[in-house]
Amino acid sequence: MALILAGGIGKRMGVSLPKQFLEIKGKPVLVHTLSNFQRNDSVNSIVVVCVSDWIEYTWDLVKKYNLSKVEAIIPGGDTSHDSTRNGIFHLRRTLGKGDVVIIHDAARPILPQKAIDEMLRIAKDNGNASLAIPCYETVIYTDDQLSGNKELDRSHLMRVQTPQAYEYSSILELYERAEKEDRHDFIYADIVAVEYGMTVYFSKGFTNNIKITKQEDIPLCEYLMDIPEDQLFDL
Repeated sequence: MALILAGGIGKRMGVSLPKQFLEIKGKPVLVHTLSNFQRNDSVNSIVVVCVSDWIEYTWDLVKKYNLSKVEAIIPGGDTSHDSTRNGIFHLRRTLGKGDVVIIHDAARPILPQKAIDEMLRIAKDNGNASLAIPCYETVIYTDDQLSGNKELDRSHLMRVQTPQAYEYSSILELYERAEKEDRHDFIYADIVAVEYGMTVYFSKGFTNNIKITKQEDIPLCEYLMDIPEDQLFDL
């Protein structure tokens, strides 16, 4: 099961429609993202968490591009955490102990099949997995985004990405706990996991797993879509 988070409105893009509906190479970003899971043999169904006003339009895209694995499109929440929560709680109807749920940003359309497969392998062995890459840059801690005075040891830092995969009953329990505590400030499922004491296991990520956030990301994304998957990601 793949849970695709398309609940954002993309304020930083400076456009009138949510960034996941911007067209790249003639198709909306969301369609590219969904297609990556549509063609993966290990993914049997997809749920999209969407901006409420765009649900009908998303169903139109699903039909137009024959994205047959999409079984539900549900409203997002006020925060990214709430959108993920909505999706995880919705899946209580169909998933249970031992099932694996993949959580992925709709605005990350560059996703080789081998990256999905390797993540699922690690998740099945350990209960979870998150694409991640080492931090190669020097990192300095800051309180105000203007200056800093302390270096962080990059050898102890990993940059997590999506997709992330979790054994369903374990991630459901954590989101239920966050809901009871009225917590809505988590960005990723990984952060919920570590907040409540779970060890997160890393799967091989890749630098070009870009999240479309600003206008400058679009030409880069278009370029990457022309590169064969085995050149973007190699185990």
